[in-house]
Amino acid sequence: MRSMLADQLKPCGPVIDAKAAARAREIIGETPRIDEAWPALEPVFGASSYLASLGRRAPAMLGRLLEAEPDAQLADILARTAAAAGLDTDAASVELRKLKAELHLLTALADLGGVWDLDEVTGALTRFADAAVGASLTVAARAELQAGRLTRVGEGEHGPVPGWFCIAMGKQGAFELNYSSDIDVSVFFDPDALPLAEGVEAQAFAVRLTQRVSELMQAKTADGYVFRMDLRLRPDPSSTPPAVPVPAALEYYESVGQNWERAAFIKARPCAGDIPAAKAFLAELAPFIWRKHLDFAAIADIHSIKRQIHAHKVDERMSAKGVDLKLGRGGIREIEFYVQTQQLILGGRNPALRSCRTLDALQALTDAGHVEPATCAELAEAYRTLRAVEHRIQMLADEQTHRLPESDNDRRRVAALSGYDRLRSFDAAITRILKTVNGRYGELFPEEEPLSSRFGSLVFTGVDDDPETLATLARMGFPNPNRVSQTIRSWHHGNIPATRTERGRELFTRLAPRLLEAANATGAPDTAFNRFSDFFSRLSSGVQLQSLFLAQPKLFELVVQVMAFAPRLASTLARRPAAIDAMLDSAFFEDIDVEEDRAVMDVAVRRAGGFEPALDAVRRVHREQAFRVGVQVMSGSATAEQAGRAFADLADLCIQALGPASLAETIRIGGDFAGQVAVVALGKCGSREMSASSDLDLMTLYLADDPAAMSELKGWDAATFYGRFTQRLIAALSSQTAEGGLYTVDMQLRPSGTKGPVAVSCAAFENYYQGEAETWEFLALTRARVVWASSPDFAQQACEAIERQLRRPRDRKRTAAEVREMRELLERERPPKGDWDLKLSPGGLVDIEFAAQFLQLAHAPDGGPLKPNTAEALAAFRESGLAPAEPLKALAQAWRLQQDLSQLLKVALEDNADPSAEPKAFRALLARAGGVREFRVLKTRLEASRAAARGAYEAIVCP
Repeated sequence: MRSMLADQLKPCGPVIDAKAAARAREIIGETPRIDEAWPALEPVFGASSYLASLGRRAPAMLGRLLEAEPDAQLADILARTAAAAGLDTDAASVELRKLKAELHLLTALADLGGVWDLDEVTGALTRFADAAVGASLTVAARAELQAGRLTRVGEGEHGPVPGWFCIAMGKQGAFELNYSSDIDVSVFFDPDALPLAEGVEAQAFAVRLTQRVSELMQAKTADGYVFRMDLRLRPDPSSTPPAVPVPAALEYYESVGQNWERAAFIKARPCAGDIPAAKAFLAELAPFIWRKHLDFAAIADIHSIKRQIHAHKVDERMSAKGVDLKLGRGGIREIEFYVQTQQLILGGRNPALRSCRTLDALQALTDAGHVEPATCAELAEAYRTLRAVEHRIQMLADEQTHRLPESDNDRRRVAALSGYDRLRSFDAAITRILKTVNGRYGELFPEEEPLSSRFGSLVFTGVDDDPETLATLARMGFPNPNRVSQTIRSWHHGNIPATRTERGRELFTRLAPRLLEAANATGAPDTAFNRFSDFFSRLSSGVQLQSLFLAQPKLFELVVQVMAFAPRLASTLARRPAAIDAMLDSAFFEDIDVEEDRAVMDVAVRRAGGFEPALDAVRRVHREQAFRVGVQVMSGSATAEQAGRAFADLADLCIQALGPASLAETIRIGGDFAGQVAVVALGKCGSREMSASSDLDLMTLYLADDPAAMSELKGWDAATFYGRFTQRLIAALSSQTAEGGLYTVDMQLRPSGTKGPVAVSCAAFENYYQGEAETWEFLALTRARVVWASSPDFAQQACEAIERQLRRPRDRKRTAAEVREMRELLERERPPKGDWDLKLSPGGLVDIEFAAQFLQLAHAPDGGPLKPNTAEALAAFRESGLAPAEPLKALAQAWRLQQDLSQLLKVALEDNADPSAEPKAFRALLARAGGVREFRVLKTRLEASRAAARGAYEAIVCP
């Protein structure tokens, strides 16, 4: 038998605050035992306000502890804890809290005085935790019996409530509790075994009982608390109750259990309740925890538990000041992960490696030849030291913290409790240990793909937000790191279809850091992540796509870039994730083949089997191809000219598919009509300069074989019949269906605008342009292009009718004057909305279009070129010599630059948005589109180009 505690105590270090110690002694009083033990007590009470307060509040308790043998005193505390089970709820609450204070003082004195080693300290804390949970369960069960919900309170090994049991996890499960630790407990129950009164529902009862136990343990009263109980290591805690039925738990672990949960169960053991049921539950989980056969992907995922911790953090020295001894670099977690990852891989085939205790498992790995003896010795010594210092940090104020204080004065208290006279020596020793552990940790799985970030650790295991990971996310530019961390952890839990399978989760483990890095690279990480989240959560499965992203990192970076900068494309992906399937095609970034798309559209419409289904079929093809063009613009693989043509070709295909369908539907409803109709595109579609957000400016021309004829069923005349056709076509192109919309259709450029009929006869067209049309209408007509007609002959007739009107004789000077007046009026009524208004700014797209259209009107009567496309028109006049070369060159260059910028801006931003306010990465994209390296150079180039274009416009239109 050892001697009493007072005889065994040794001073732990220097006295930091002699006045505080003296005040404590004055209150405690002077007795022979206090006097004898004071050399050891003084540095303790001088450093720790918490321990001093325990001594001041209960001098008699302190005296009793000093006069007892420590092991015997621990046994007495545990016996009294078990006896508290016989008290009522209020009395038990008080008794357990007093016992916790007594245990804390005993443990601290035995630890700091060198009486107990680390195992004895953590063992004492853990045994008391077990006893306290057991006593609380009995008290809670008796309250449930009194409430009439239980038929009896059991006794013996099945506990007070047969079928209900607690599994101790983490450090409690391994008998490694911290001094001020909470306890990780998972609660399970067998619904069929609970001795419930009639009408009591098992789930509700189990939750109520669990809450009673938790409240009794952790409620803060005037006497303090016993232990904080963390119930979140149960299956998917965000969506399950605090007590989980055994069948549901087993199904969860067998279907979506993760490797970090396997690691958590290494330390699991029954601690209270129905112990045989708890042992049977863990036995059934053994194949989940200890797998004899692991494929490459599973091993890689286990490796990931270690690889998410970054070995070399950005802008952070490894030092003692403020370091987190548990989660920081070189800390306790690295030692635990070092051991547990190897246990998971090797323990399935070698039961000797399955110890729940860190140091025992480390030694077993060494004995089996998996860890070098020198490494084992270094890590074991580091573990003991770091755990001891961790306890001393917590003894300062009974706080659950693992971080050494930033303040030198507070850290000096920890150093004194650790036996150091000088703070510098203590800091140096801690730093040396951290570097040793971090170096050994870095040697584990050295060839593996890193899963951390250059910004720091990215750990998404467990149920808590990892502090180092939150700091990393903050450095990466995420304004709400907690939300990002919680979202990713929920994906790891299999809460979305993409990660519901084991393979999906393994792939996502590798993809997650790449996603965060890619989001950071956009300069708008939060926006990119949020839009990716919308997209990712809607995937029906994730294995194929995640495999693609991992195999083609550049493609993945582009997709995340799209999420950040192109809300229209991101919205397409979020609503219809299948649109990304097109990216699996090796031809995705090649030039778009119009005839191939036409064939796809034709097949889709034929298979639709009706007008309404045809609308959806066309929208599906349009969405995929518009997405493809948009991504090509974002990636820089499509020039503005190529994109403008591609968007226009896509609009043509939609009109060519829905034109015949609309005509057939009109005939079905109103009867057949002998005549011809053509759809004419104007504006950006007519000139094949469309962007992602362009409207469709359309006009329909028709010709009746017999003007007096009527349709077969409804008796409609030609104007009514083709008016109904036009309205049906507009609806087909613009209405929202289950597959979304296509275009906004504008018919205002037709003769008489909104006052005239929506369908125009050829005779009315000719008459209008001969007698009523104004110059601006002729300018618009230069971009007219027949997109679809009911017959090739009528298409030709419509083209000829348009050309006849453009080539009519006109007064060139008067035309120039009217063009100038229109431009001046536009400048007054619609001034540019900022420097980035590429359309209306002086020298912008409108100036260039007016100049090109004026040249066509001026020279058309003499056979000059007619080209709907602005760039082609300028080139044609340069080749023909009908206009001065230098102004034409300036206009063409300004046109190309602003079109290049406009295509990207229309894909990425809302109309008239100022890119100067966008992230740096987007400004770099815009600079690249403008052919320069830096955004500021782009602005200078744009200003110079527009000034030259404005001068060229004036030289041509205002000679």
